Amino acid sequence: MMSLWTLSEIAAATGGTASADFAVTGVAFDSREIVPGDLFIAMRGEATDGHKFIDRAVAAGAAGVITEQPIDHPHVLVADSAAALTALGRAARDRSQAMIIGVTGSAGKTGTKEALFHALDRMAPGSAHRSVKSYNNHVGVPLSLARMPRGARFGVFEMGMNHAGELAELTRIVRPHIAIITTIAPAHIGNFANGEEGIADAKAEIFQGLEPGGTAILPHDNRHFARLHAAARACTDTIIRFGSQPDSEARLIDSIAAIEGGSLVTAQIGEARLCFRIAAPGEHWVMNALAVMAAIEAAGGDLAIAGLALANLPGLAGRGERLTIATADGGEALLIDEAYNANPASMAATLAQLAKEPAPRRIAVLGAMKEMGETSDHYHAALAAPVIAADIASVILVGDEMAPLADALSNSLEWHGTIAHVPAADAALAALRAQLADGDAVLVKGSNSVGLSALVRALAQPPAGGALAQKGV
Repeated sequence: MMSLWTLSEIAAATGGTASADFAVTGVAFDSREIVPGDLFIAMRGEATDGHKFIDRAVAAGAAGVITEQPIDHPHVLVADSAAALTALGRAARDRSQAMIIGVTGSAGKTGTKEALFHALDRMAPGSAHRSVKSYNNHVGVPLSLARMPRGARFGVFEMGMNHAGELAELTRIVRPHIAIITTIAPAHIGNFANGEEGIADAKAEIFQGLEPGGTAILPHDNRHFARLHAAARACTDTIIRFGSQPDSEARLIDSIAAIEGGSLVTAQIGEARLCFRIAAPGEHWVMNALAVMAAIEAAGGDLAIAGLALANLPGLAGRGERLTIATADGGEALLIDEAYNANPASMAATLAQLAKEPAPRRIAVLGAMKEMGETSDHYHAALAAPVIAADIASVILVGDEMAPLADALSNSLEWHGTIAHVPAADAALAALRAQLADGDAVLVKGSNSVGLSALVRALAQPPAGGALAQKGV
């Protein structure tokens, strides 16, 4: 396997002092993820110190270590390991000849990033690279860059933020040729004094890192479009709008439910009119797909191949993966795993999709939406409308922040289902198991810190002594 980094390259990039010669084929800062040939970056964090796990990393096969203290293993000694990781990410970007695409937005970042990767990888097998998981912050972005192979033709990087200024720093490291904003919604709104406008401004920072002649891709239907457009125009002359507006460069013409599942979409992408299927269901995925197609067009890619990739896009754990799970009565139920993240817009979108599931009974397990600030009660109570519209038989609400929603439903004449308000994920699991039956469709959605992913894992395990195993739908 071709080396990803040599000792001399690592030392030159980080300004560190090299020991015995080595070369690496991968990079990691979590000793549990080390595979033979990796570079282990020992970083000091808030909870623990990576230097404590150097011996474990080497035993797992690490070929070398970036460290802040002398060790007996092959290493590069630096003053600050976190700064060294950032420097390595910058060096990876500097040497790369790849077409770089950056993705941000209040919702849909990871799904759009994954869809882009699958489309590009289908066009150029083995030559596309992307950030894994949700490595989209000040540590994850440099790590994802540092992992980019020398010969990559395409790189897709997700960038996130909780506060103003964070994306400006990240995008200047990534330096995308194409920058996408998926949508603007009240995610992390508690961190912004001027509400959604502040979120729009912070997301628009992604354009500040665009390479000369780069392309900005914007959600034309979003109510903050004019604000985003002005920010993009300050950084580039090339702007592509996606949405349902008559003058959108990537324009939705029609979308209907596909027989095979998902959506059948007709769209105008530049000069091309396309009909393609999206495996992932939901109107929000239709818009994500338009952004993907716009980026593929801007990158000079093959739209037909991208359409095939969208039709075969695998489900993403925590972001819409569909699982068949066993029920206590010997039957099966559909579990829709949206446990990784939640904000008002994504809650409404996934509840609307739940309403379309052909199930005799629909259940929603909804976790609190975090970082909503002083507006938290308002936004949680406002979920009553999409919950009622989804014709849900039972709702299990998790976390103190969900009290306003519980009250709103209890006081609504339109609500005819049952309500359970519980403090944590373990209680939600018990409440769900007590009522889960054959044929049910269950949505599990909440902010990651609520811990509903543990509930999903527990439900996805086959019952002891049972033959039914987890399977994708």
